[in-house]
Amino acid sequence: MENGLEKMNIQWFPGHMTKAQRMIEENVKLVDAVCEILDARIPSASRNPYIDRLAAGKPRLVILNRCDLADPALTARWKKYFQRQGLAILETDAKSGRGVNGFVPAVRELLGDKLKEYEAKGQAGRTLRVMILGIPNVGKSTFINKVARRKAAVAGDKPGVTRGRQWISIDSGLDLLDTPGILWPKFDSQEVGEMLALTNAIKADVLDKETLGANFMLRLRELYPDALRERYKFEPDPNANGYELLEAAARKRGFLVSRGEYDIGRMASTLLKEYHDGKLGRLTLEAPND
Repeated sequence: MENGLEKMNIQWFPGHMTKAQRMIEENVKLVDAVCEILDARIPSASRNPYIDRLAAGKPRLVILNRCDLADPALTARWKKYFQRQGLAILETDAKSGRGVNGFVPAVRELLGDKLKEYEAKGQAGRTLRVMILGIPNVGKSTFINKVARRKAAVAGDKPGVTRGRQWISIDSGLDLLDTPGILWPKFDSQEVGEMLALTNAIKADVLDKETLGANFMLRLRELYPDALRERYKFEPDPNANGYELLEAAARKRGFLVSRGEYDIGRMASTLLKEYHDGKLGRLTLEAPND
């Protein structure tokens, strides 16, 4: 990514996150496998860097959720990337339910050896237990409810605020352990923090919205210039900074504050909302390191 990005101070780690992390560490020994739900638009940024330690060598299934909002070509590349790491992969759109039916078969395949082991011990009907992990607002509760075919998980819009331990029975042979959405104490880079804000994993209010919008404009100019041309009807100047790109879009939208002055704050809010609503098209903000 070019270095035209404006610097932002992003601090994020409320106390309840530490408590949630401890709860996950204590409960992972109770499960046979760990299922990690990622946002298909930001598969790396939405991945908890502590996952390898938290999952403690358990078999893992990675769910690329919100694939309906992500770039299909990049989703295919991410799928291969995770498969090369020996992880099982499932693409879903929990909101519509697309791909969710593949979850139970994927778990049974992932734990095939464990099922054979139980059978050999005369425990053929023993219930498999899977922990569901994911950052806040990644669609975890929606996913669980779709898999369970009922409102089993309570969605909390406040990141990290989930009830204590929640076991959800999917069928006679599978129980899911829902966990609070957790983030990590320090983002590796401003870029990761911004991507989490762009996809609503952290509230954009903790950042300066105009700066977030300006930096997002630079990303779009680099990754998806056609999205800017089609949605905002202007040609992104290769030499403009992010604020100037916001202003160009505000001019096209007629967001005038006073004579000759355009409302870039309103434009930044509009840009972020239209991205959340999928109006800019299917965009993935990072590519795997192939």
